[in-house]
Amino acid sequence: MRRRPGMSARLKLTLSYAAVVLVSGLLLLAAVGLYLLRYVPDVQIPYIDFRVPNRSDLIRAFVPVASVVMVVLLALGLGGGWLLAGRMLAPLERIGDAARLAAQGSLSHRIALPGPRDEFRDLADVFDSMLEQLEAHVAEQQRFAANASHELRTPLAISQTLLEVARDDPERDVDALIARLQEVNARAIDLTEALLLLSRADRRAFTREIVDLSLLAEGAVEALVPLADRRGVAVEVGGAPAPVLGSSTLLPQLVTNLVLNAIVHNLPSGGAVAVRTHSMPHAVALVVENTGELLPAHRVATLVEPFQRGAERTRSDDHAGAGLGLAIVDRITQAHGGTLVLTPRTDGGLIVTVWLPHPYPVEPSA
Repeated sequence: MRRRPGMSARLKLTLSYAAVVLVSGLLLLAAVGLYLLRYVPDVQIPYIDFRVPNRSDLIRAFVPVASVVMVVLLALGLGGGWLLAGRMLAPLERIGDAARLAAQGSLSHRIALPGPRDEFRDLADVFDSMLEQLEAHVAEQQRFAANASHELRTPLAISQTLLEVARDDPERDVDALIARLQEVNARAIDLTEALLLLSRADRRAFTREIVDLSLLAEGAVEALVPLADRRGVAVEVGGAPAPVLGSSTLLPQLVTNLVLNAIVHNLPSGGAVAVRTHSMPHAVALVVENTGELLPAHRVATLVEPFQRGAERTRSDDHAGAGLGLAIVDRITQAHGGTLVLTPRTDGGLIVTVWLPHPYPVEPSA
């Protein structure tokens, strides 16, 4: 049902200001009438040289003047209220204009409200901050969508090429074609599942419960030991219990991604991975350190972006990945109120530290 348009906020404020002025004037006149005129007798006071006005005389002289004063006060209340309301609501109009532009898709506009800090200035600053975050988030999502479409197009294009070649070459090995198609299809499925997991972490729609990162680390290492052995990577795990309040589905994925990346992005032979957990009074930490190639700082800063791979790998790699490992780790960490820190090792490799809030923080003693 469509609502009928009502009075504007400016008109409401104007009427409110005028009503306050009018009521104040009436109260003042009432005070004069009650506390002053009642002491003047309403009888003729005899004097020889001049006539002393009584109460009725004063009322007859006072009422017309009071009426004119009330009209003037009403006009001043309406006019002044309209001007004051306009000045007071001007910041809201600027915020409303910015909101309309944002609704139309323009997120680059900023209010930048001048003047001293007050409630309107705080509201405008919060709105500008929200627009800035929305603009950054939309830009990131657009980059992500473009990268995702490119990554998903690749296995589909490979499958189409393989099928076209097989159609034009009746003598082609069918078993090899099926194996290759199965490999391409498996990678497409892995990429799709990674995208869904990343979207779930962004929504933060999960049930929270107590999860021990040290147990997750031991489980991830145990599951990935065969891969590490094939690659000649020694994996070490240890540390203190590290309980956190989070998702029992997303946190194991976080740990598994970190250990898998550390194994895959390592030296060709003789590599090492160390997985440790720490518990602090207010936070817990998961540290995954691996050997590998030298990583410059500018390259490390891009590793958490979607589809950024830490090293060049051939398509024959059995864990080529989709370039979403650290991106998923970063999103899961943020969804749990934590921080992801990447530090390059001086002799090659990477140290990845995940800081998460402790579910039972210890207050410092006085």
